[in-house]
Amino acid sequence: MDLFPLWNSLRIALISSVIVFFAGIFAAEYITRLSRGLKGFLDVVLTLPLVLPPTVVGYFLLCFLGPNRLIGEWVQSLFQIRLTMVWYAAIFASSAVAFPLMYRTARGAFEAFDPALKCAAQTLGLSDAYIFWRIKLPCCRSGVLAGTVLAFARALGEYGATSMIAGYTPGRTATVSTAVYHLWRTGSEVLAFKWALINIAISFAVLMAVNFLEKRRTGGYR
Repeated sequence: MDLFPLWNSLRIALISSVIVFFAGIFAAEYITRLSRGLKGFLDVVLTLPLVLPPTVVGYFLLCFLGPNRLIGEWVQSLFQIRLTMVWYAAIFASSAVAFPLMYRTARGAFEAFDPALKCAAQTLGLSDAYIFWRIKLPCCRSGVLAGTVLAFARALGEYGATSMIAGYTPGRTATVSTAVYHLWRTGSEVLAFKWALINIAISFAVLMAVNFLEKRRTGGYR
C-alpha cells in the first residue's frame, strides 16, 4: 500500500493550517475593529469560500494561477515555477477553503474577549502588539486552537478544488481524498475503502480534539 497520499495530505494540511492560522487571526483582529457595515461586507467576502462549491473555488484559483493567467504566467516566467498540477498547488486550494473556518472561529473568540482587560493594559502603557500577543491571544487560545484544528481537518479532507488545481498523479500530487475517488473509479474498491477508513479515523481524532478544546473553553459540559 503506497502511503504517499497520506504523507502528501498531511504536509499539505499542516502547511495550509500554518497559513490560515496567521491569516485568520490577523483578519479577525482587524475586522472586529471596523464599523458594522464594513465588517458585515468583509465578513461575507471572507466567508464565501465556505459556502461555495469547492469546484467553483478551484475554478477561480485556476483563473488566477493557471499557466496562461496573470499570476501563474508571471510566476512561471520569473521563477520558472508552475502553480498548477504540482503537489504544492493543493496548498492554495486547501488554504482557500479552510480559511473561513479559522477566521470565523477566531473572530468569535476575539469578540468574546473582555475589552476591560485591554483598557487596563493600555493604562499600563503596553503596546497594542504586546496586548494582542501576550494578553488577548492567550485568553482566546481555546477558540483559536479549535479553529486551527478545524482548518486542519478541512484542509486534510479537501477534494474538489484540489482535484482541479493539482489533479491526481500517483507519487506526485495524490492525496487521500483524490486517491479514494481514483481507486473507486478504477475498480480498486478494497483499497479505496482502506483509504476512506484512514480518513475517517483522522477526522474522528480531529473532532475529538475540537470537543476537548470546546469543553475546556466552556468549563465542561452541562
